[in-house]
Amino acid sequence: MDFLKFASERYSVRKFTDKHLEKEVIDKIIKAAHVAPTGCNYQPQRILVLNTDESMEKLKNCTRSHFNCPTAMLVCYNKNESWVRRYDGALSAPVDAAIVTTHMMFMAHELGVGTTWVMSFDPVKMREEFNIPDEFIPLAILVMGYPAPDATPLNLHSEFRPVEDVVSYESF
Repeated sequence: MDFLKFASERYSVRKFTDKHLEKEVIDKIIKAAHVAPTGCNYQPQRILVLNTDESMEKLKNCTRSHFNCPTAMLVCYNKNESWVRRYDGALSAPVDAAIVTTHMMFMAHELGVGTTWVMSFDPVKMREEFNIPDEFIPLAILVMGYPAPDATPLNLHSEFRPVEDVVSYESF
């Protein structure tokens, strides 16, 4: 498939069937995460797969943006395993984890699995519910599942600012 067509067709799914993802499907999504590029290949990402009714109940204690998904993946990064930019000390780990999440999101779409990237969650509750170590920083929840038959993108999905508003050449 043409990548621009593929990327344009993918949308944030907010309505799912109640079917949990099969292990083979999860494994393919995790493989896409595993091959994602990271700064100096440090691979600081840590992914928590949530694929049971019990884990979904715990997730609901951490975010209202769960959309009654049957499966989710919490993407964290290990703050102690990051490439560090020497000029200002910036960590690549948050960017690395975002790249990993994007890889998973696109792999899921290829497999017919809908996703929504969620940042609206309580990280303190997330740590408590899932026993997340202090060095792991929760970055995103990728809620996922098979889209409900009547799932549709929000009307804003295909609205974009003019490219001239977001891209400059040579200087801002």
